[in-house]
Amino acid sequence: MKENNPRRGPGDRRDRRFGDRREPRAAAPAPVEEEDETRLEGRNALTEALRAGRTIDKVFIADGDTDKGLQRLAAMAKEAGAVIVPVDRRKLDLMSTTHAHQGVIAQAAAHEYATVDDILQEAANRGEAPLIVICDELSDPHNLGAIMRSAECAGAHGVIIPKRRSVGLTATVAKASAGAVEYMKVARVANINNAIHELKEKGVWVFGAAGEGSQPMYRADLTGPAAIVIGNEGDGMSQLVRKNCDMLIHIPMSGKISSLNASAAASILLYEAVRQRLNMGA
Repeated sequence: MKENNPRRGPGDRRDRRFGDRREPRAAAPAPVEEEDETRLEGRNALTEALRAGRTIDKVFIADGDTDKGLQRLAAMAKEAGAVIVPVDRRKLDLMSTTHAHQGVIAQAAAHEYATVDDILQEAANRGEAPLIVICDELSDPHNLGAIMRSAECAGAHGVIIPKRRSVGLTATVAKASAGAVEYMKVARVANINNAIHELKEKGVWVFGAAGEGSQPMYRADLTGPAAIVIGNEGDGMSQLVRKNCDMLIHIPMSGKISSLNASAAASILLYEAVRQRLNMGA
């Protein structure tokens, strides 16, 4: 008698000679969260990192905690150059992966920082006019990593970022840079405007990237010592940074979308500088 099983359709390929011996499909394993080696949780971890001379970007500390030991630790980190960020303890609880943060979570740099002088010296060592990217308060680590990658490929001499209101050299930035973090000098400065003044005093022209820039990038002379300023992803350059630039330049746009991603804009401007410099040497 022919078996009549309404649940079995033409797509059923079970072999009746051996029965249905297929093993039930195992559930896909949960993705393993990648360990962030730059995240330090707890007082001992931060203390030992500071003693070892490790560069600390930021220290998130429980707001309102009057523990003197914690306050001393924050003071040590600040003296070492870290930015101290008071946050609600509940936020620390959400940030914590160990669930034993003891009121403090620190973000160490994935690589050592350079100075502005180091960047200028790198250009001098190569016998080239400085080519620098200044990032004005970028918040997306993927953007900073991509800019570092493009800067390294274009032969730029360094990237400058601010200490506050900016992403630092985190593990995500290092990964997004595709290895450029090992070669590209990144200076982290207390004040971007002071860094701009320092560069201008040393003969570097500062070009701000802005949609309303008075000159298209092709007409800007990027063959000499040049720093290109890339603004924040949402608001662009701050007003004071904009004012301190020698010239505002724009990338000609023909499409219906009027703006580019920060890292894409940086890449285009860097390679315009490369084009001009190659043509100058031809």
